[in-house]
Amino acid sequence: MAETARQRSRRRLVGPGPAAPPPRQLDSLIHERVRLGIVSALAASERLSFAELKSILKATDGNVSAHARKLEDAGYILAHKRFEGRVPRTEYELTDSGRQALERYLAHMEALIRTVRRH
Repeated sequence: MAETARQRSRRRLVGPGPAAPPPRQLDSLIHERVRLGIVSALAASERLSFAELKSILKATDGNVSAHARKLEDAGYILAHKRFEGRVPRTEYELTDSGRQALERYLAHMEALIRTVRRH
């Protein structure tokens, strides 16, 4: 049976066919705004200090500390603590596990966006 002009037009708007559905749930550990900010900032930099993260995220000491600890407990980031003179300095870096979790999260979000745009 021949395809009508309306069917061709609809096919162009929605794409060639159904894509794989996105996973059912987002990674709630990364989805939270401050934690997503920490992971994203670390994905773009090799290491960032506590002060740098605090400045980038415009967050309080307690907020950055609590969220960084959750990410560290999950194995998504590593904290390197040292002293410069008598001043403590903490630097963070993204682990391979954290990078993979961010990639999964981004793929999930992209799939959701594609699904919404199709409708």
